[in-house]
Amino acid sequence: MRLTTEILEACYRAGAFPMADAYGRIDFYRSDPRSVLEFDDLHVSRSLGRVIRKGTYEVRVDEDFEGVVRACAEREETWINAEIVEAYTRLHLAGKAHSVEAYARGELAGGLYGVTLGGAFMGESMFTRMRDASKVCFVYLVERLKNRGYELLDCQIQNPHLASLGAREIPEREYLRRLDHALCLPRTFV
Repeated sequence: MRLTTEILEACYRAGAFPMADAYGRIDFYRSDPRSVLEFDDLHVSRSLGRVIRKGTYEVRVDEDFEGVVRACAEREETWINAEIVEAYTRLHLAGKAHSVEAYARGELAGGLYGVTLGGAFMGESMFTRMRDASKVCFVYLVERLKNRGYELLDCQIQNPHLASLGAREIPEREYLRRLDHALCLPRTFV
């Protein structure tokens, strides 16, 4: 079965997300508890604040979506295989997946990507090639979502990196309730 944009959208609307295993098989997962970031809980460390104020990175949106997804896959263990890259690139072309990118001297230094449906942004993955580049993108993402009236930033599975930025876990039941509400909101990312 090919991972289509319709399947991807249906899975996100149901609170699930795809991941490929070491053999390339794609399964759908849900997380209980679910990691989310409340916009007002965003934690920007002093050092990250300095990087942002200095303008170390130029932040762009959707300039190299596929490049961001491929960069996120460049790690020893990854859930992103070729089929996932292709499927999310098609979802991006359909206007439902977006990337935030940090550039230094014209080179892609870090970024993140995710899926937008209604007033929800489901973060998928992030990468960094230079110190704090992905964090700068995350801060930019939060501000963009906040300014455009989004209500849910789904971080899926909690980890120390996300926790350091202010993400917290909520019960899946609460996440699904909030997702249902956010899906009804008419919001645009670009």
